[in-house]
Amino acid sequence: MSASAALLLALLSAFGGVRHGDDPDEVVEPLERVEKLWDLGTFTEGGATAADGSILFSDIGDRIMRFNPSTGETKVFREPSGRANGMIFDGQGRLIVAEGANTGGGRRISITDLDGECRTLADRFEGKRFNSPNDVTIDAKGRVYFSDPRYVGDESRELDFEGVFRIDPDGRVTRLETTATKPNGLVVSPDGKTLYIADNGGQRRALLAVDLDAKGDASNPRVLQEFGPDAGIDGMTIAVDGRIVAATAKGAVVFSPEGKRLALIPTPEAAANVEFGGDDGQILYILAGKSLYRIPTTMTGYRVTRR
Repeated sequence: MSASAALLLALLSAFGGVRHGDDPDEVVEPLERVEKLWDLGTFTEGGATAADGSILFSDIGDRIMRFNPSTGETKVFREPSGRANGMIFDGQGRLIVAEGANTGGGRRISITDLDGECRTLADRFEGKRFNSPNDVTIDAKGRVYFSDPRYVGDESRELDFEGVFRIDPDGRVTRLETTATKPNGLVVSPDGKTLYIADNGGQRRALLAVDLDAKGDASNPRVLQEFGPDAGIDGMTIAVDGRIVAATAKGAVVFSPEGKRLALIPTPEAAANVEFGGDDGQILYILAGKSLYRIPTTMTGYRVTRR
């Protein structure tokens, strides 16, 4: 950033025009702006980079879309989708999806095998149906972590809490104690030792972290950043250096691994989720409003490979 730009930023900050950590030049080249790729959705969410470079994402109206960077085309990948929300590809190339509640919602974590078969990975905890699986992440040992709040849907609830769960490779489902009352987005750190969780819309709005041991069990829950009643974060992704990229109403916010706000990439619509893609892993795709956006960054996204 030039000296004049730095001075202008400092003056704006001093007079309340810009918050500390809002400078996008920290993570993108100067003058870069988000590019709109598609805007025919109902409410875009999720985001997962396939092995061929295409981007799958949820359109909450009940379909999964696929954007092809080579052709620029966006087409339906699956409809209906079981009210798909967050999604991710595991180290074997299988698609794992958090399917929510509401009419047609699967209320499950599904997995699509390489042969195209879609099956249930888990839909219950101790015999009770999940509320509305929202977001999903994985670690290098193939363990799946997901959030289970309830925002919409008239189906009767069987669980009296909104929690974070882990699914082990053998199918066992374990509840993790994170202190989140309405968990939303979540992501595992590149070293597999920390799980970050967005607590969004319950008793507070905050970015949380818990330590993960070798078995994937959680401990030491803590608040990294607390937000006001009109703020908060939704879906998240992570860079190879541990920086967290989180979707917010104003765009994609970048945090340090310790929760310090570093930068904001503004978007025309409120962002709901984010995902890295591109040949070098430096393209940030942003799901916002009814649209899909992208922007080249100086960050490199972390992708799980099975250990």
